[in-house]
Amino acid sequence: MEGKGGELADAGGVRILSTFQERLEEILERASKLRPEEMMFRYKGLLYPTVLTSVETLQAMHRFEARPDDMIITSYPKCGFNWVNQLLWDIASASQSEAKDGKTEVPNKVKLLEFEGAERYEMMKNEPSPRVYGTHNHYEDLPPSVHEKKTKLLVVVRNPKDNAVSYYHFYQNNPLLPNVGSWDEFFRKYMAGEVGWGSYFDNALIWEKHIDDENVMLITYEELKENLVDGVQRISKFYGLSLSQEQIEKVADKGTFQAMSEHSQKTHSTFGKVIFRKGVIGDWRTLFTEEQSQEMDAKFEACLAGTKIGAKLKYDLYC
Repeated sequence: MEGKGGELADAGGVRILSTFQERLEEILERASKLRPEEMMFRYKGLLYPTVLTSVETLQAMHRFEARPDDMIITSYPKCGFNWVNQLLWDIASASQSEAKDGKTEVPNKVKLLEFEGAERYEMMKNEPSPRVYGTHNHYEDLPPSVHEKKTKLLVVVRNPKDNAVSYYHFYQNNPLLPNVGSWDEFFRKYMAGEVGWGSYFDNALIWEKHIDDENVMLITYEELKENLVDGVQRISKFYGLSLSQEQIEKVADKGTFQAMSEHSQKTHSTFGKVIFRKGVIGDWRTLFTEEQSQEMDAKFEACLAGTKIGAKLKYDLYC
């Protein structure tokens, strides 16, 4: 999740747009005046953050005009969106570097479509290709033009136990979201789908139906942690971008979670510490009780066991 319409610096510091900090301060001020029950609203059965989007924006999103060569990342919240978003910008920049005498001119703009709005969608029409943007919405809530143009979609998933713990800390540390109290309370809401963007499992099951679509590539957070060089290479190939081995390794070196976390003050302003926390596998063990672990195991078995996404998640290994 990012600030509405926020524009940030690229990882090399070529462009730092102070308007992002100003916009963030404005959003924080608005959020501070809301009661907890006012900080989320429901649209088509799902919860969304009040200060970052609106019913009007979510409706306007369906009129957004996608292009065939757009680079779109989609994920359930806290599955690695911000990390992979930065990787996409670095991949896009690397693919254009030779034409620009080795100088990266592609600005890093962190865009979630559901946070942009009709005015921003119009402005995006004038942006050069490839445009990089993303969404937490699942397949059925994407703009129709994405399906019509067969725009390529990079879907990032993460094991649900680590996702739940990461999402809990994000709720607790994010002044734009209501405080949920204890971990036990959040776990109940998470399992019931009463958190932003609804149920993790519903989201995964919808993507399961499209995992073999020619314009869809699914990659896991854990795969990228295991072998980031291979992940960068596969992502580049998926988008039809030819990067040398040297370029791939450079993107991977700059794109480790640790490197991005250390750089987050520049790329994400004061919000960086909220977005980049630990970035590790297995952190779920710090909060899950045995009973909660068994409840999650049963939910996974009922929803995702035997599916292609379930197999990709290597649940038995990581959970």
